[in-house]
Amino acid sequence: MKRIALFLLTNIAVVVVLGIVASLLGVNRFLTSNGLNLGALLGFAFIMGFGGAIISLLISKPVAKWSAGVTIIDGTGSPDERWIVDTVRQFADKAGIGMPEVGIFEGEPNAFATGAFKNNALVAVSTGLLQGMTREEVEAVIGHEVAHVANGDMVTMALIQGVMNTFVVFLSRVIGYAVDSFLRRNDENSSGPGIGYYVTTIVLDIALGFLAAIIVAWFSRQREFRADAGAAQLMGRKQPMINALARLGGAGPNELPKSMAAMGITGNIGKLFSTHPPIEERIAALQAR
Repeated sequence: MKRIALFLLTNIAVVVVLGIVASLLGVNRFLTSNGLNLGALLGFAFIMGFGGAIISLLISKPVAKWSAGVTIIDGTGSPDERWIVDTVRQFADKAGIGMPEVGIFEGEPNAFATGAFKNNALVAVSTGLLQGMTREEVEAVIGHEVAHVANGDMVTMALIQGVMNTFVVFLSRVIGYAVDSFLRRNDENSSGPGIGYYVTTIVLDIALGFLAAIIVAWFSRQREFRADAGAAQLMGRKQPMINALARLGGAGPNELPKSMAAMGITGNIGKLFSTHPPIEERIAALQAR
C-alpha cells in the first residue's frame, strides 16, 4: 500500500510540474485563447495516463492468471509442486516479502511475476521450464521472479508507463491546438478544435507512443539486470542464474502473453522495443559482478 501511495503522489507531482512549466512558458495563455483550459487538459492527461496505468497494475494478477491459463498450487499436490512452493517460500522469506501465490502454466520455458503489492504477488513457472531445466536452474529462475517482486518492479514499471502516458496525452494535445491555430489563423469565425487538431493529435499519439514505448522498454531492461543479480544474491551464488540464462538462450526466445511480457524471464531478443536485454549481455553482467 505504501508503494501505491507513493505511486499516486509521484504522478500528482508530475502533473503539477507540467502545469507550472506550462504556465511559466505561457502555454496556458495560448491554450485559453484557443478555447482550451490548462487545468482541464492536465486533469484529462492524469486520468488517461496514470488512471490507465494504475488500473492495469491493480488487475494484473487476475488478468495474468486468465491470459496464461495459470493453475494455482498450494504445495499439497505432487512432490514437484511441493518443491516449487517451498522454493518460493524460502526465497520470499529471505527477500523479506509476503508469500506470493504460486502457479504453473502450460508452455515453453518461461516464468513471470506480477501483482500490485509485493506482499500479495503471483509467481508462475511454465511446464516447459520445469521439464527442460535442472532444479538448480529452476531455483535461479524462481529467485529472479521473487527479486522482481521484492524490488517492486511491477509498481515501478506502472509508474514509468503512467508518466510516459501523461506526457503523450498532454504534448499531443498542446501541439495539436498549436497546429490547428496556425491552420485557421485567418478564420475569425471558427470556434473549438478543427480537423488540424484531431489529425495532429492522432498522429502524435501514435508517434509519441512509440517513443514512450522505447523509454519504458529501456527501464524494463535495467530491471532485468537487477533481478538477475537479485536471484544470485538469494541463492548465494551466481552460477545457477548464469546456467539458466544460457539454457534459455539456447532454447530460443519464448513469448508470454503481451500483458505479462515485461515481467517474464525471457522475451523477444530485440533492440529498442525489447523489454529484456540479450541473454549474452545478462550473462556478462552477472559474470562481471
